[in-house]
This record gives sequence, C-alpha cells and structure tokens, in this order.
Amino acid sequence: MYQDMNLHNLFDLTQTIAAELFTGMTYPWEVLSEIGQFILKLGKALPKEEYQQVGENVWIAKTAKVAPTANINGPAIIGKEADIRHCAYIRGNAIVGEGAVVGNSTELKNVILFNKVQVPHYNYVGDSILGFKAHMGAGSITSNVKSDKTLVSVKYNEDSIKTGLKKVGAMLGDNVEVGCNSVLNPGTVVGRNALIYPLSMVRGFVPANSIYKKQGEVVLQDNSKL
Repeated sequence: MYQDMNLHNLFDLTQTIAAELFTGMTYPWEVLSEIGQFILKLGKALPKEEYQQVGENVWIAKTAKVAPTANINGPAIIGKEADIRHCAYIRGNAIVGEGAVVGNSTELKNVILFNKVQVPHYNYVGDSILGFKAHMGAGSITSNVKSDKTLVSVKYNEDSIKTGLKKVGAMLGDNVEVGCNSVLNPGTVVGRNALIYPLSMVRGFVPANSIYKKQGEVVLQDNSKL
C-alpha cells in the first residue's frame, strides 16, 4: 500500500553507508528512531585506515574536508570526500554521505544524507532523510514538529498515515531539487526527481518526476526533457 512512498521507490540504497538500517522497513520515517544507535554500531566497525574517530562517537573520513569553525556532535559519521563548511552545526544522530555538502550555517539533527546530497546554505534539516543527489536551495528548511505538538501524520491524497512520532521532517527522494526559502512541513514526502519551486510551503506527498508550483498546483515534468 502507498507504493509511491515505499522507501525502495524513493532511494537507491547503494548510495548510502546506512543501507542496512533500512532492512525490513517499508516507509523511510520508520528508521528515524534508530539512527543514533545504528551510528554507534557502524562507527566502531569502520575501517581505521579510512576513518578516524574524533571526540566522542564522531567518525570522520580522512578524505573529508571539515572547516575549523564547524561544530560536530556525536553520534555522527562524516563520509568520504564530504565537505563540512564554515559554521555548519551537526547536533548529533547524523550520517553525512560521501561527497555530500553541509554548508555555511546549516544545521543537521537526526538525519541521513545519502551520497552527494547538498544542503549548502542556511538550511535546517531535522528528523529527515535526503536521497542521492538531493539538493536544498539556500534558506530552505525541514519543519519537523507540528505547531500543536501532536503526532505527525503523512498526507497521501485523501488518506493520512500515522507515523506515531512527534518529530518527522521531510523524506526527499533521489535527485529532488528544493527551491530557495521553501518550507517542507512535518511529514512531507517528495518523490524522485521532483522539483519544488522557490518560496514554496509544501505539505504531504509530492509525486516523482513532478513540479510543485504551489499547494494544489503540481504538474508532471516533460519526460523528454529529463
């Protein structure tokens, strides 16, 4: 049921060091409560010739670039050739994929960034999963808590799927592009290759290969131009 939101239809699991975490799961938000413990287990098994442990429960690939002004709290794993830039703030429970970019004043918390993800300028990404090569434009954020503090549900057309979680940000499929200064409301799921217009307020499910212009105006892309 809800195959569009099945994690296998959103992500190429060969593009994350965390593939094992998704085993037996159906929807991506099901792994959110497991990220921290998974990092502690995986970090201890990482090859020492490729990763070094820095501080408590923080493992950083030797080929990664980390600015001296960045703040990284564990548990966290920073992948090979990742770029952690000036004043990035990683609060913990974070896996940053190979070749990913975490930019100026970007904040991460309880997230998995697949390989080549870019959150390069003033982004907040919390309780979220970003697929291979997903990109968030400057100032775009994931809102992860409802204003009334009730449990988050994911809207799918006329249905509502209960997550059982108070904090759920956004699940972005592979190659998703989010325009500048957009807000992804709690429980947003965006299918592969979708485009989100700048200054958007997004809620619920956005289909793969579509263009989100505004609430109620979502069109399919011209496949001949993909």
